[in-house]
Amino acid sequence: MELDTGATAWMLISASLVLLMTPGLALFYGGMTRSKSVLNMMMMCFGAMAVVAVIYVLWGWSMSYGSSIGGIVGNPFDQFGLAGAVYDEAGEFLLDDYGVPGIVGVGFQSTFAIITVALIAGSIADRVKFGTWLAFTALWATLAYFPMAHMVWGGGLLSGDGPFASIAAPIDFAGGTVVHINAGAAGLVLALVIGRRRGFGTVPMKPHSLPLTMLGAALLWFGWFGFNAGSAFTADGFAGLAWVNTTSATAAAIIGWLITEKIRDGAATSLGAASGVVAGLVAITPAAGALHPLGSVVLGLVAGVLCALAVGLKYRWGYDDSLDVVGVHLVAGLWGTVGIGFLATDTGLFYGGGASQLAVQVIIAVVAVAFSLVVTAVIALVLKVVTGWRVSEDVEVTGIDQTVHGESAYEGIGAGRFTTQEARA
Repeated sequence: MELDTGATAWMLISASLVLLMTPGLALFYGGMTRSKSVLNMMMMCFGAMAVVAVIYVLWGWSMSYGSSIGGIVGNPFDQFGLAGAVYDEAGEFLLDDYGVPGIVGVGFQSTFAIITVALIAGSIADRVKFGTWLAFTALWATLAYFPMAHMVWGGGLLSGDGPFASIAAPIDFAGGTVVHINAGAAGLVLALVIGRRRGFGTVPMKPHSLPLTMLGAALLWFGWFGFNAGSAFTADGFAGLAWVNTTSATAAAIIGWLITEKIRDGAATSLGAASGVVAGLVAITPAAGALHPLGSVVLGLVAGVLCALAVGLKYRWGYDDSLDVVGVHLVAGLWGTVGIGFLATDTGLFYGGGASQLAVQVIIAVVAVAFSLVVTAVIALVLKVVTGWRVSEDVEVTGIDQTVHGESAYEGIGAGRFTTQEARA
């Protein structure tokens, strides 16, 4: 195999686009929080970048793609510190099957790990210790993300080499199970373990800057082309198909969300449009290389409706998923993963492929949810005992930005103030 400079350039650009998604997420989440904690939310996203990028080089790559331990996780010592993952015996760069240096693949995959952990932050906005969040970031990436990546993409239990492939080869093109179901289930666990914000359900907790949220959604959509089209691993027809499917599904999800809002609430909102963007992107992620663009429109439209309805469940069931990680990422991730079983052009039920693909997609979705729930619960409960999750009541009411980070996002215009109603909550 010779170096393919075109494919290499494609993957470097794709990796850079995916890395951009985490600052985009910081803007998306930051706009949705209250002004007194916007910097803390952005810091949680940037903190995930800092921690995960380091541990990925140390043991994350090896745990994801090293020699398998029971089909669950790669051996962390197999390629610890990227030993044997960069150069061959002659000192030349190792190349993958597309003629791309392996070190480029390391960079690309590290950005997936970063954004997955950062997604979880939205479920626990306004109320957690920054140090505990950083500890959780390292532990969760190690014990939940890396094993899931190995199971799905590293030849493990949920891959085409696993036991379920005897029914049909599982499909997860770019991370429906690894990223979105994994992060969404983790967000639900943390919301339950940590508890609700003071005043949840009684004090208005509206987004403080919808323009920031819209800008963040735009950057996420732009970066997502690296996420999905980049997962073709070279610049070919599958990359083009993933690009078009990503656009089609996302646009359809916006329409589905806005129609649902208009019927239910009487208004189609900018927050709904931004949330619809993310719902569509999440849903098409596992399916981007397996659907026709028309099927992607169907997938995205359904995702927009489902997620618009699902984000209200937290008020009915009483869990405080602050920025709708569960309602968007878990729900759309589940639908996108299962929807492949209906809409895949080669094996989908609606295309005459029978029920085998659908059965396998349901199985891998259920396994992913169960794995993430259990592992996250253990980590969350241990940290609750060892370090504690919650900031003090005074800090929560006053605002984490000023009291923890010593800064305010909007100096000179009343940043850090809180209402009498908030203070009494």
